[in-house]
Amino acid sequence: MFQIAIVSGKGGTGKTTISGSLAVLLEKQALVDCDVDAPNLHLLFDTAEKDRYEYYGSKKAVIDHDKCDNCGVCANVCRFYAVYFDEGRYLIDEYACEGCNACVISCPRNAISLVDSKSGDYFHSIISNLPNTPLIHAELKPGEESSGGLVAEVRKLALKIATDEKKGRILIDGAPGVGCPAISSIAGVDYVMVVAEPTISGYHDMIRMVETAKKLRRRVGIVVNKYDLNEAISKKMEDYCQENDVDFLGFIPFDVKVKDAIMRGVPVVKYDPDSPASRS
Repeated sequence: MFQIAIVSGKGGTGKTTISGSLAVLLEKQALVDCDVDAPNLHLLFDTAEKDRYEYYGSKKAVIDHDKCDNCGVCANVCRFYAVYFDEGRYLIDEYACEGCNACVISCPRNAISLVDSKSGDYFHSIISNLPNTPLIHAELKPGEESSGGLVAEVRKLALKIATDEKKGRILIDGAPGVGCPAISSIAGVDYVMVVAEPTISGYHDMIRMVETAKKLRRRVGIVVNKYDLNEAISKKMEDYCQENDVDFLGFIPFDVKVKDAIMRGVPVVKYDPDSPASRS
């Protein structure tokens, strides 16, 4: 199963736009959105949820009030201010609790325990305007950690669906940046496509993403999006590829039709196949 991850060293470079367009141009693939913190690939298509799965990636403290005698030790040891007193008893703020176990260890009445906490959901959706292309995506709850773990679950499900449906390819819209979810997006893939924008920060973020992929021993290629906004830096990016054994995949010009396509919720290659961005 050939897996391609489309990533960027920062958000806003256009990787989701490119992922959506490639999904239209290519055939026989499963489409995956690994940006679990702020997923938006589904906004480019007409999707309908087929299956939903719950993800438990963290633990939270809970108080057994039958055992609790309101001694307050838990509130004193909590460094995240997750324990508070209200209406005559101590309670846990689930959004502030980090599951560090300090309150569990310190409670003299053994009234506190850690329980699995739901961190988000992941989905298998059907794309009505892109037949035979399943979309696997997820949504992490606000304030939750373990985004890399959720990405791993999404990719695991995508591989199973792609295998069952005899798809030849998995196309991954990766998480932005170079943190845990981005690394989880590219681990084990066959090819990493880095989408860069021609700015000073974009250039340095591109290099960080390339270095991250190389440390994972992945093949890497660069696409420069909106290259004509700064052709000097775009040329610098092309030169970097030649000097560092990185595939240079091409330039995509700035195109207002991309904005129009996004506003209408369709990939640009479908909205206007003859636009400069689509032709490139």
